[in-house]
Amino acid sequence: MSIQKSNAKIGVYVDVANINRNGGYGMHYDVLREFACRDGAEAIRLNAYVSFDIERAREDLAYRKGINGYFSVLREYGFKVIQKNVKWYEDDKGNRYGKANADLDMAVDALLQSQNLERVLLVTGDGDFVQVVRALQNFGCRVEIIAFENISSELKREADMFLSGYLIPSLLPVKREYAGVWGEVGSIVRGYCSHYYEDRGFGFMRYMDKIAPGLWITDSRNDDSPYSSAFFHSSNLPEEVNTGNLPSRDFIFEFRLEESKTNNKDPVATNIRLVGMPERGERSPSNSPAPPSPTSLLYSNNG
Repeated sequence: MSIQKSNAKIGVYVDVANINRNGGYGMHYDVLREFACRDGAEAIRLNAYVSFDIERAREDLAYRKGINGYFSVLREYGFKVIQKNVKWYEDDKGNRYGKANADLDMAVDALLQSQNLERVLLVTGDGDFVQVVRALQNFGCRVEIIAFENISSELKREADMFLSGYLIPSLLPVKREYAGVWGEVGSIVRGYCSHYYEDRGFGFMRYMDKIAPGLWITDSRNDDSPYSSAFFHSSNLPEEVNTGNLPSRDFIFEFRLEESKTNNKDPVATNIRLVGMPERGERSPSNSPAPPSPTSLLYSNNG
């Protein structure tokens, strides 16, 4: 099988605050861009929506230098930085709190710019984007979602493709002493249990060993598949894992690849730990008063 390049026009929209708060702090934006364009797609829009505390920047030199340096790195990777300044308020008890919600900006930009796009990648787990996903699909765009933790289950269901950011090679640094080069024997990767044999006490982890097209080709025996498999024994699973829940794509594991001591060509997964699991009590947009619909604002602004 030969996978053709798509040459699709793609837009990437990153809800930076949401991602940083929910497992994605330290995400590599160059890897994100590479993944978005994995099949030869052309990045027409690369937007990163960030918050900036003007008051703190005036008083805190380290904050000002750090965040401006961060914004500069994003621009080096070709992202347009859309800055949302923090606004400060006081509650009834006189406590100050800041808000810098960029959801509406990101939603309206994606909708307005979608006329020039064929694929949209939203990097957020916020369920408020469900209606935005539907609108983009109605405009003819394929919509993909990447997020790490606290992800709306409805958002996952509405997307044409959802992928945990933990699974993308090197998108999020591995925080262990020696991580190695992702996918090589001795390295640490992340994946999920694709097969488990309860009566025999072993199974296989599926992991993405390279950024490539053909994400739908999950059979690692296919040469066009970007996935590989690693054997594991149940005794190497963390204690908190109930094997009755396996196999499952909802549990994300981090593990080291070791060379098999048998004739099996698949490496062995060792030092396994759980890094992601199904969310409990996920927040739904219907649980709180709905903000003005970005779609309705778009139409009203266009007359």
